[in-house]
Amino acid sequence: MNKVYCYSKCSTCKKALKWLDNNKIEYELIDIKENHPDETTLRKLHKKSGLPLKRFFNTSGKIYKDMELSKRLPEMSEDDQFMLLASDGMIVKRPLLITDKNVLTGFKESEWENALL
Repeated sequence: MNKVYCYSKCSTCKKALKWLDNNKIEYELIDIKENHPDETTLRKLHKKSGLPLKRFFNTSGKIYKDMELSKRLPEMSEDDQFMLLASDGMIVKRPLLITDKNVLTGFKESEWENALL
């Protein structure tokens, strides 16, 4: 079963869920603010994704900007970055799609088509 971590007020998440529904793709919806992934889960998802860890950060979010993470992340250890991601779901890039074979951050229709259709 596909899992999608989303935030209900996020316009990109709404667009992604509409795309899933229009393509009749089943998924489990998880509220990223209330039930964000823990550090162990994030480490597994990162490894499975093959993406740079930076792609897991919500770089357009308020917390990211308030904490000036664009300046701090390059100096942080990977362990510290994982701990930070696990501390608050609003720091994690969304939607976060998990399939049997893929993990995708954000919604790019072409990437989702390749992963799901």
